[in-house]
Amino acid sequence: MRWCFSEELDITVTSDRDSALAALRRTEPDVVTLDLGLPPDPGGATEGFALLEEILRLAPMTKVIVVTGREDKENAVKAIGMGACDFYQKPLDADILTFVVHRAFRLAELERENRDLTSQRNGTNIKGIVAASPQMLAICRTLEKVAPTDVTTLITGETGTGKELLARAIHDLSHRGRKPFAAINCAAIPENLLESELFGFEKGSFTGATHSKKGKIESANGGTLFLDEIGDMPMALQAKLLRFLQERVVDRVGSVHPIPVDVRVVCATHRDVSHLIESGEFREDLYYRISEITL
Repeated sequence: MRWCFSEELDITVTSDRDSALAALRRTEPDVVTLDLGLPPDPGGATEGFALLEEILRLAPMTKVIVVTGREDKENAVKAIGMGACDFYQKPLDADILTFVVHRAFRLAELERENRDLTSQRNGTNIKGIVAASPQMLAICRTLEKVAPTDVTTLITGETGTGKELLARAIHDLSHRGRKPFAAINCAAIPENLLESELFGFEKGSFTGATHSKKGKIESANGGTLFLDEIGDMPMALQAKLLRFLQERVVDRVGSVHPIPVDVRVVCATHRDVSHLIESGEFREDLYYRISEITL
């Protein structure tokens, strides 16, 4: 089969399910030809069907061509029903096999073009965001410019408008994209627990602290910390967060040893922060720290 294909194709050959899955993850092929008769069941098709199922789960965009015996139409039909794009019956004919494989490559290319056109029609390439209005498109363009930087960003908007999706997009499009994304909702956690959730605690620092624990800030080290509903953060905790943003060190509850942390901070709120500042519910100096860029 390797001999059948021209030199412009990069070809990987494997002989069993484990090596095939390893190659799939490593090379992410557009097209796979899959013989259903794989060891340890070369005379049957159970192993081939199991591998087909795993390929379609791990790489649903990959086009799979199942290779069957001459009298094996039933398995070919079953494979197509499972999601294979085509089948090829032995014995091998180089011209026909090449035609079938190139047709699968063309199908993969057309589907890719269709996805690109669909994303352009949505107006943005940001995952989960479908936008058409000039205002929302402007936000998406700003986000794409801001994401590669490390500036602290504040996202404001009504509940349900996609603030967390934008925060995740900032993370995914940044150089921190492969590092942790840690999110915490400041309004959903009781005030007496929020500090230990954010900053962590040392063993014995309070009743029930039977072991030390990292907080959300530490767990996001190297990545992005998303503070949702920052407008609902208690005043006492705002002061500690301000110190963290200034010094970039974490003081666990019950500890006297500051821990340096490298995170990018993104905050969000549905509340009007200027009104919160006027009513004394939010620190003005913290607001300026978290809103280097506001979306």
